[in-house]
Amino acid sequence: MKSKRLAMLVIAAAPAVAVAQNVTLYGVVDTGVAYVNGVGAQRDDMAFMPTLTGTVPSRWGLRGSEDLGRGNKAVFWLESGFAPDSGTANQGGRLFGRQAMVGIAGDWGQIGVGRQYTMLFWSMLEADMLGPNIFGSGSLDNYIPNTRADNAVTYKGTFGGMTVGASYSLGRDGVNAGPSPAGTNCAGENPADKRACREWSALLMYSGAGWGVAAAYDSLRGGPGAFGGLTSSSRSDDRLSLNGYFHLGKTKVGGGWLRRDNEGSSTPRSDLYYLGASHPVTAAFSVDAEAFHLRYRNSANKAWLFAARGTYAFSKRTAVYGTAGYITNGGTLAVSVNGGQAGTNPNPGGNQVGVMLGVKHTF
Repeated sequence: MKSKRLAMLVIAAAPAVAVAQNVTLYGVVDTGVAYVNGVGAQRDDMAFMPTLTGTVPSRWGLRGSEDLGRGNKAVFWLESGFAPDSGTANQGGRLFGRQAMVGIAGDWGQIGVGRQYTMLFWSMLEADMLGPNIFGSGSLDNYIPNTRADNAVTYKGTFGGMTVGASYSLGRDGVNAGPSPAGTNCAGENPADKRACREWSALLMYSGAGWGVAAAYDSLRGGPGAFGGLTSSSRSDDRLSLNGYFHLGKTKVGGGWLRRDNEGSSTPRSDLYYLGASHPVTAAFSVDAEAFHLRYRNSANKAWLFAARGTYAFSKRTAVYGTAGYITNGGTLAVSVNGGQAGTNPNPGGNQVGVMLGVKHTF
């Protein structure tokens, strides 16, 4: 009789337990048709459907939390990136390649464990007006839209307008799918070389009424067999980001500087400058534009990239857009205007134009 009463109490309490845990299914499907000219030695034209990004990368995910009492909660975030042209998984074929994190959060901040964004991602979120657009900062530095690390422990907390954060990875990327942002073949967690493939980053950010500034440092350590020339744990690829934004009426203006010291490159020191603006023309139509300049120290290599985008929203969830970019390379640099598809680079020192028409739906 007592066991039956206990069972009834458990059943009665089950709905309350379910309510205490909040889980959200969400996603974005963003694709269309793009065109670039001047591809390769023959300067061919190319039409394609991007595998990586239109205005933002396509993804689906689950995130949730459970109240633990005393202002604390358990949190998790699982996010899977996919190529809308073929339906295959991005990020080197990972099931949850964009993020796979579990942690504890409260008024004191959040601690997370798993595959996560580094602090460089959070630092550039507001100031980079076009973000992961097919023509944008990711064309000049493909790490910017791929600032994630495996085996990472992170902390991020916001106190008033100030946000502080840090990340540390025991092995930043074990996927061999490159050389490309999908995988850098640097698994780490090596007892014979404790520095191999480590990653760390730090963030200091302030957001006020109508303006904000951010500073971040991100360091990638190499290891045996790693791509990008980082074949030893004594080599590192470091980035320092300083940026800010402000509002002029309805217009948002943002810009910044990204310094890179890459010991895996023959031209290790580079600077990326960017300045852009975003303006809602009407309640449904908005425009974004941005200019980028990449230059390598003690080298003739440099590039200018100009990009713009117009977006018309049919609803809060569905929009169509047109975006275009133009890049001019100097020296022996052969950077493509397009960051949404591999294999579209021009000749060294070549120029290139890209355009795309697409549709985005969120759920």
